[in-house]
Amino acid sequence: MVLNQATLKRDGVQDFVSLRTTALIISAYAIFIIGYFLATPEVTFEAWTGLFSNLAIKGFTLITLVCIMVHTHIGLWQVLTDYVKCAKLRAALGFVLSLMSLAYVAIGLIVLWGV
Repeated sequence: MVLNQATLKRDGVQDFVSLRTTALIISAYAIFIIGYFLATPEVTFEAWTGLFSNLAIKGFTLITLVCIMVHTHIGLWQVLTDYVKCAKLRAALGFVLSLMSLAYVAIGLIVLWGV
């Protein structure tokens, strides 16, 4: 039985759509945060804590953190496959960088839900 190798690998259209979707969500979050800084005359610890104590903001931040991880994972995969030709080195770098990305999200969640 012959398997189609393309079904076991990434789909270019799926990566394209995922990158664009995550970029839109990350951009919307950045615009929201910039708008918050511009609209708030004095950003104090109490104001910042008040903003992030809202469940909707926590959800938006959680979605954005996951989008950053997905965006980073796809982007790093594309860069590593283009510029690192040694398969073992590429696999090791991909593993370490994906682990770092996951660690950033985990730390972000700890900070976010600790408020």
